[in-house]
Amino acid sequence: MSRVLTAARLHLVNPLVMLGIPWLVAGISFAINLALFGLTDAGADMEGGGFTAGVASLYITVLIVFVQAVTQLLPFAMGLSLSRRTFYLGTALVAVVQSLCYGVVLAALVAVEGATGGWGVDLAFWGPGTMDVDAFALQVVVSGGPMLAATSVGIGIGVVMKRWGQRGLWALIVGTLVVLGGLAVLVTWLEAWGDLGTWFGDRAVATLAAGVPAILAAALAALSWAGIRRTVP
Repeated sequence: MSRVLTAARLHLVNPLVMLGIPWLVAGISFAINLALFGLTDAGADMEGGGFTAGVASLYITVLIVFVQAVTQLLPFAMGLSLSRRTFYLGTALVAVVQSLCYGVVLAALVAVEGATGGWGVDLAFWGPGTMDVDAFALQVVVSGGPMLAATSVGIGIGVVMKRWGQRGLWALIVGTLVVLGGLAVLVTWLEAWGDLGTWFGDRAVATLAAGVPAILAAALAALSWAGIRRTVP
């Protein structure tokens, strides 16, 4: 267990990158949206206030940071005689703890956002749309669930890049486009977009924002572990 913690601490060697960059990017996005809503009547013109997808910048940046963490730190970890298994477990530990902590911080920001009337300009940035729930504990789950999925995707992409290089990355991109495009064609052919929308609409927010990301994270964790076992530095 101590070696797993050692592997986890490797990710915090440069906290300005691991923790600072995601919040810097999200902070800039928030400042831009706040200025736009303050200078216009965007929030007042929308029933219930206005919201943007700007908080997605936080999730996307965390994903990229974890890609870099795997590709850059794995060789270093193996140079310190840490096994692939130890590095993977340490990375997974960081992902889980970070997702939980980010969920708490985001829940706090959503609470402040609600108490201040959307920062005084009717802006729902940190908890847009249905991602704004009433209970604080549920808000932690709703905000932290997608973060866990983002970290898992980042780890998975990093493993692909380390094991198969650029060819593997492009194969992953093309394969993802083919699968998603094929599903879109299938749903269109079946004329099932309305049924699909109804199904999602009937699901609870916790199911979509926590349950689905948890399933995705578990699947990606298994695939990433299978891939990293044969990865060379």
